[in-house]
Amino acid sequence: MFANLKFGSTLVALTCMAGGSMTNSASAVTAEVAKKCAALTAKAYPPRVVGNPAAGSAKGTGQSERDYFNKCVANGGKMDDHAPKEAK
Repeated sequence: MFANLKFGSTLVALTCMAGGSMTNSASAVTAEVAKKCAALTAKAYPPRVVGNPAAGSAKGTGQSERDYFNKCVANGGKMDDHAPKEAK
């Protein structure tokens, strides 16, 4: 019985140490970047009915909106949608 308790407490301690070391390397999204990306996402994917988010988007799907927002956050709020794509 004590062996199970010792193993369980060791497992919990290792999990906490691993989780604690991972959180130091992750960076949090700032409020400015989140607000800017939310505005850019709303502009790129306007709602079908203004004021009713449940009506859906006039362009794209919910997944494409989330992908756009996540890409915007990853780029630090800088989206270059109007840049021409160069063919090589």
